[in-house]
Amino acid sequence: WRVLQSNGGIVGAEQARRLPVTLLLSGPAGGVAGAQFLGELTGHRDLITLDMGGTSCDVSLIQGGRPRLSSEGEIAGRPLRVPMIDIQTIGAGGGSIAWLDDGGALRVGPRSAGAEPGPASYGRGGREPTVTDAQLALGRLNPERPLGDIPRLDVEAARRALHDEIAEPLGLSLEEAALGVVEVAEANMERAIRVLTVERGHDPRDFALVAFGGAGPLHAGGLAERLQIPTVIAPRAAGVLSALGLLMADLAHHFVRTVLLGEDALDWALINRVFDEFREEGRRRLLQDGLPEGQILFAPSMDLRYRGQAFELTIPVPNKPLGAGDWPGIVERFHEEHERAYGFSAPEEPLEVVNLRLVALGREAKPELPRLPRAEGRPEPWGERPVYFAEVGWLSCPLYDRDELGAFAELEGPAIVEGPDATVVLHPGHRARVDAYGNLIVSVPVPSRAQGQAKAEEVA
Repeated sequence: WRVLQSNGGIVGAEQARRLPVTLLLSGPAGGVAGAQFLGELTGHRDLITLDMGGTSCDVSLIQGGRPRLSSEGEIAGRPLRVPMIDIQTIGAGGGSIAWLDDGGALRVGPRSAGAEPGPASYGRGGREPTVTDAQLALGRLNPERPLGDIPRLDVEAARRALHDEIAEPLGLSLEEAALGVVEVAEANMERAIRVLTVERGHDPRDFALVAFGGAGPLHAGGLAERLQIPTVIAPRAAGVLSALGLLMADLAHHFVRTVLLGEDALDWALINRVFDEFREEGRRRLLQDGLPEGQILFAPSMDLRYRGQAFELTIPVPNKPLGAGDWPGIVERFHEEHERAYGFSAPEEPLEVVNLRLVALGREAKPELPRLPRAEGRPEPWGERPVYFAEVGWLSCPLYDRDELGAFAELEGPAIVEGPDATVVLHPGHRARVDAYGNLIVSVPVPSRAQGQAKAEEVA
């Protein structure tokens, strides 16, 4: 049997027993692995992942079809020095509690109501308003179709908690208070995404947003508008995408060794010997995992930095014996990556190789997802409900059952799509299309780059 690792790859039980540290934080990694598979399925190789559940929200980045990895992390205050998917976690989930700080400012999280007592609308004794209560008060959740063993959600309890704790102290209407809770939660998610994108030289507009977890699709549309992301993908299996990711993940073994070589003293014999040792051990482990020789791949890389720097960038290198003729291409890629990540490069500065890395991958056949029958005509809503949106107020929204939507059906916002594990909110002006596998591909109207530049110049 096999186990998921925090680097997004799976590993056999024997290897997991020997190196259990590689299993820490593997739950969120499963969601990223699921999003990676979904990106391949839908033709999107550059993705921002948004995994929002009951207590927290995890965001990560996938570039060129591969998750971004980090070589260090932390759990319970203790440092980890193993390869893992680079995930930013914030206290913004459906159960995150809205509260006022000493200065009277509205805050959301990191404290959560959990499942017991849960949000006020659960009817289990909770009296503090949560993000779920705010969404319910705005009409975006169906009180008659909750999950689990709760027969129905108590709308009046949610409204009462929002009124007593937020609206009345701030002198707001109930709708303004509920919308404020949602917008503060989304602002927290926006900041986490900007840490992974803008602060590292990436433009969010170049990515698609994959929203999953039980609450992710509720917030994806508003978040995409904030960040001007043109495409949102709401997986058919949004609530269990981490489990799907486990099924779709490749076998993976990561190796790293510190060498610390200046570019004026590169020892290519040493470098090739280390990579050969990595390949030999990776092949041995994958064969032990039961993988045929023909399904084994290797991805070597180097951690490079300018001499004297305290941080490195990981640069892929060719999977072959390396020599002096390969160095100029490696250096060029490093300068390009440094320019993108930090806004400058210094080609005149000498480099040094800090670490050698290699990932031994085992590619196996993946389970095939079932295709949906093609939709016949325009989809019919099963009902309508008033839903509150910023700037336009209450609108009567058609309600769709996700399980009843056929392949290639098209929807126009405002609308609500209710599934067994997640609800998708289509904002006014948004358009959605169901792909062959039941995933919702949402087009978000965002300003063009030229319009954005013109607006920036006008403001300046």
